[in-house]
Amino acid sequence: MTNQQQLQHLYWRAGFGPRPADIAANLNPRRALRQLRHDSEAFQPLEGPKIQAAEMLAMSPVPTPDLRQDPQAPALKKGELTPQQRKEQNRQIRDAFYTMNTGWVERMATSPAQLREKMTFFWHGHFACRVRRPDAALQLNNTLRRLALGKFGDLLLAVSKEPAMLQFLNNQQNRKQRPNENFAREVMELFTIGRGHYTEQDVKEAARAFTGWSYDAQGQFVFRERQHDDGPKTFMGRTGNFGGEDILKIILEQPQTAEFLTTKLYRFFVNDVPNPTHIQPLAKAFFQSGYDIGALVERLFVADWFYDAANVGTRIKSPIELLAGIKRTLGVELQDKRPLIVFQKALGQTLFEPPNVAGWPGGRNWIDSSTLLFRLQLPQVLLRNAEISIALKEDENDLDPQVTKADRTFRQQVQAKAKLAPLGLLLAKTPEAEQPAELSKFLLQTPIRPDNLQLVQQVAQKAPAEGRLRTMVTSLLSLPEYQLM
Repeated sequence: MTNQQQLQHLYWRAGFGPRPADIAANLNPRRALRQLRHDSEAFQPLEGPKIQAAEMLAMSPVPTPDLRQDPQAPALKKGELTPQQRKEQNRQIRDAFYTMNTGWVERMATSPAQLREKMTFFWHGHFACRVRRPDAALQLNNTLRRLALGKFGDLLLAVSKEPAMLQFLNNQQNRKQRPNENFAREVMELFTIGRGHYTEQDVKEAARAFTGWSYDAQGQFVFRERQHDDGPKTFMGRTGNFGGEDILKIILEQPQTAEFLTTKLYRFFVNDVPNPTHIQPLAKAFFQSGYDIGALVERLFVADWFYDAANVGTRIKSPIELLAGIKRTLGVELQDKRPLIVFQKALGQTLFEPPNVAGWPGGRNWIDSSTLLFRLQLPQVLLRNAEISIALKEDENDLDPQVTKADRTFRQQVQAKAKLAPLGLLLAKTPEAEQPAELSKFLLQTPIRPDNLQLVQQVAQKAPAEGRLRTMVTSLLSLPEYQLM
């Protein structure tokens, strides 16, 4: 494998793809990784619309719809809202989520902190959470970003105290003598140790330990002592007057937790099929390091097997990786950001809207007849300003679920600009006849099939000189090979 191929593989897996300048720099992969780590050291929160906590729904009484009003004004109860007020409230909440969503996609495409944003994206799927309150969702997202490369124990505790997560998993209903097991169960099954490594009794005892974990109307964690069960509990073979933090510490003391997390990271960064001979040494080092996430991903990216042919160009890009990757590689800018939301919904992955607590299944689940067709059409839309017509699927969790098919159909020409000059510089020394093949080495992570290369060459030959590069890029991005990374 050439240095360029290794670099491209690293930039796709540890970030959202390479730019022409990244390849022109021709760093060796270890030095490139050091640069990625350095550029991701600082935490910069994602900004969202300025929304007063007391003016949002769900975790406090339903507020009045005007988000600009006095935050101390009394909130209206749900039954007091008129249909028009409720519609306006939904619109403002939706617009806030859309602003957060497109802002994050933009950051994925442009931020130097590629590794931090990629890890935030991983944790966004791992700690999947969906709430109607934008400020709570943004606060959780920034907690993931801040601790994305630190110690997993710190991240787990912080996420477990996030109002968005406590609400999503019903822990505000978890009280002494009336325990709700949902939060405790998902913490073990999906977030830490995995199914089969705890008992139903462990779930019941852990739920008792998490009683009283709640939040206030301002979106801050609150421990409600009167709602907490302070009796003795037996959890994973230990007995004591455990609280929620004790439960999390006991879970982290199990080596299986390190193996569960390492396997999930391996499937995300390396291969959908876990390889125990690779995972076990990583998990052991992860456990011994006190769950140092940054150290774990560095070990993973410097491993010789990370660059094996079996792990290169074999993962299907998620919709977000596909969109952010095109934007990053080609510097694509949309005049109107709304189509980015439409693209995500059409492709099956919308930021801040996971399908359930297990997150997005990924892998081959990203591809079906409709999503593949749209994936292959997307380059024409972004590079040729082609008109698209998409009838989005009904989403039972949407803010406006009862929408007609006509209202769910997005039909317009997308105005986008791509910066192709850096690609031209990358090809400056390549003879014209060889440019399609050379360009394919940069844009595709798997070798182009000879018949597809021939098609691209034929299309390029027919294109006018001033549009030849755009034609080649559009053709290559429209191939099935571009769906892989």
